[in-house]
Amino acid sequence: MITAVSEQKLPGGNAGGAVRLGATVRRPIGPWTPAVHALLRHLRSRGFAGSPQVYGIDAQGREILSYLEGDAIGASRPWPAWVHSESALDQVADWLRSYHQTVADFVPPEGAIWREGGVWRPGLIIGHNDAAPYNACWRGDRLQGFFDWDLAAPITREGDLAFTAFGWVPLHARNVVAAEGFTDFAARPRRLRRFLDRYGWSGNLFDFLAIVDSRIGSVADTIRRLAAAGDPLYGAMLSAGSADGLEQARRELPDVLAGATTE
Repeated sequence: MITAVSEQKLPGGNAGGAVRLGATVRRPIGPWTPAVHALLRHLRSRGFAGSPQVYGIDAQGREILSYLEGDAIGASRPWPAWVHSESALDQVADWLRSYHQTVADFVPPEGAIWREGGVWRPGLIIGHNDAAPYNACWRGDRLQGFFDWDLAAPITREGDLAFTAFGWVPLHARNVVAAEGFTDFAARPRRLRRFLDRYGWSGNLFDFLAIVDSRIGSVADTIRRLAAAGDPLYGAMLSAGSADGLEQARRELPDVLAGATTE
C-alpha cells in the first residue's frame, strides 16, 4: 500500500509559503527565480553542499528544492543559547568563506533579474545577502548550510560579509539582540574580530563597522523603496519596524567598539 505524503508548512520567514513535501521544499517563485536557480546549480556543480539543490518547477508553479536535513530556529524568541556560541560563529565564517570561494567564478545569465535589483559586473560576487541565524540549518551543533536564497544578488564580498556579521556577532540594536537572547555586549569587539579572522578579513575593526553601517543603511533604504513600490513583503517589513530598527542599529554602531583597540 502506498501512503500519500502530505505537505508540511515550514515555520519562520517573512514571506512564508514554503512547505516540505517528502525530501523536497516547494516555494513560490518570482522573476528572480531563474537567476537564483542558475546560482544554485553552479554551487552544486562545484560540489558545494551548504545550499539546496534545484529540482525544477512543480505543477503548481512552485520551485522544487532539496530539503536541508536539520533544524532551524524558526520564528521563536529568544533563540537557543548555542546560536550565539563561538562554535556557531566559527562555522558560519567557514561557510561564508567557502561560499565566496565557490561563487567567485559564477557569471550570472545575461539579463538576470534579482529580487532587490542590482547588476553584476566583474569584481562583484552574487552574495546570499541574508545568511542570518533565521536562515541557517543545523544538525545538532553542526551547521548544514543556509536556505532562502531569494535575496541573492550582486554585491561585494565585504558587503555580504558585513550583513552576515551583523546577524551573528551580533551587531543589531541592543533591544533587538536582547530579545533574541544575546546580552554579552562587552564581548562584541572580540566576537567580531574572531569572526573576521576566521573568514580571513584582516582589516581594521572601525573600518569594517563603516562597511556594516553602509550595508544596513542600504537594506533599510531597500525596504522603504520596495514598500513604496507596493511589494507586500516589504510593506509588512516596513510596518513591523524593520527599517527603523536598522536605523537604530546604525546609531548604536559607534558604541560597539567603545574601549576596544582598532586592531
